[in-house]
Amino acid sequence: MITALAGGVGAARLLRGLVRVVAPTEVTAVVNTGDDTELHGLHISPDLDTVTYTLAGLNDDERGWGLAGETWGAMDSLERLGGQTWFRLGDHDLATHLYRTQRLHDGATLSQVTAEITESLGIEARLVPMSDDPVRTRLTLVDGPEVSFQEYFVGHRHAVAVESLRFAGAEAARAAPGVIAAIAEADVVVVCPSNPIVSIGPLLAVPGIADALAARRADTVAVSPIIAGAALKGPADRLMAELGREPTVVGVARGYASFVGTLVVDDADAGLVDAVEACGVRCVVAPTIMHSPEHAAALAARLLEVARPSGATRGSSR
Repeated sequence: MITALAGGVGAARLLRGLVRVVAPTEVTAVVNTGDDTELHGLHISPDLDTVTYTLAGLNDDERGWGLAGETWGAMDSLERLGGQTWFRLGDHDLATHLYRTQRLHDGATLSQVTAEITESLGIEARLVPMSDDPVRTRLTLVDGPEVSFQEYFVGHRHAVAVESLRFAGAEAARAAPGVIAAIAEADVVVVCPSNPIVSIGPLLAVPGIADALAARRADTVAVSPIIAGAALKGPADRLMAELGREPTVVGVARGYASFVGTLVVDDADAGLVDAVEACGVRCVVAPTIMHSPEHAAALAARLLEVARPSGATRGSSR
């Protein structure tokens, strides 16, 4: 059984590879909901939807989010009316948000709604939100106010400097049913190549999750989302630098050292193996850029190979 911590496109791609090398029913993905937002009266869960659409084979790979073959009639009409269209929602994507919102209004939990959506799309892997309680990533801009994650990421195109951030509601939140058990009972825990600050950070802020991960540190393997000092997609490198973390695989290792036993870094960072291991984290070098589902599957297979190596000693591996 494999439990993965997931958020965003990088996680979705790795999970797509993972279910190619193990039975999908053996995979549980605990997904970030700090990015969730309410717009037009709808509850939108971007990371859950990205992972869901990708595992269902419905995602738009070129755009990196949303559904392939999407149409935009609702947004076009809303724009003519003078409504808010800075956060684009496709016509077919809207159906997901309408269904989720109605079911939540009926009294269902986010976990229950997520299970219903994934089952309807034929997804055999188990997707679980990190919490059924509202946890929201809030960022204070260097030259501006505190904003929601989507205002920062989409509204400002993540092109503004961040002074600080917090996870509103995290202290009072509870891990969603099954999350702690999924971590405790997994043979391997995988931390996907997601933004350490705003994708993995919210999960760690939910009481109980960080402790459960620390107890499984030896069996936890992470993939660095930083390659040669830069993020392939999104603001992870800039956020790390702005918040005082070194935007390299060494910075990732320092941030993950309390709960990750092995960090997989790309070939481009082979020269930093010793520096990573000085953080107390075993370092493995492998190709980590997922150009295709086949590359993702190869990376997933490598992760499982190195997660609990037979007779391993501390040191790098290739």
